[in-house]
Amino acid sequence: MTLAPEAAARFVRLAEEHLPEVVRIEQEAYPEPWTVGMFRQEIESNLSHFFVMNLGDELVGYGGFWLVLDEAHITSVTVKNSQRRKGLGRALMTFLLDKAREAEARIATLEVRVSNVRARSLYESLGFQSVGLRKGYYPKTNEDAVVMLKELGISASCG
Repeated sequence: MTLAPEAAARFVRLAEEHLPEVVRIEQEAYPEPWTVGMFRQEIESNLSHFFVMNLGDELVGYGGFWLVLDEAHITSVTVKNSQRRKGLGRALMTFLLDKAREAEARIATLEVRVSNVRARSLYESLGFQSVGLRKGYYPKTNEDAVVMLKELGISASCG
C-alpha cells in the first residue's frame, strides 16, 4: 500500500540549495513573485520559520511564518502547480501551524488575495476567520487582501 501524497510529505528548513526550484515555483504561481533576495531573507532571519516540502526527491511546495512575540504571521504557502488538489496545501498548513504552536505562538495570521477562493476555503476549513481587508494590498494588480486569523491555543506537546 502506498501512502497518500500528504502523508509522504517531508519538510526541511529552506536552504540556499533550494532557491532555484523555489523561485521557479514562485514565478509559476504568482503575478507578483518573491525574488531570490526575499527568500534569502527567510533563510537569514531569526524570526523566520520557513520550510520546503518534498515528495521523494521532488520539491513540491514551501511555506513559512515569522514569529513575532506570540503571533505566527504566515508569509507564504505555495504548492507546485502540477501537485495541486492532492491535499498538499493542507499538509503544509498543518505542518506550519504545528511548528507555530511548538514555538509558543498563540495566534496565526495571514493575508490572501480576495480572488483566491480555493486558498481562502482551505484556511477557513483549518479554523481561520476573516478579520479584515487590506485595500490594494497587492501593488501590481491592486487587488485587496483578506486578513485571516486563527487562535492556536496551547498545544499539549508544548511543554
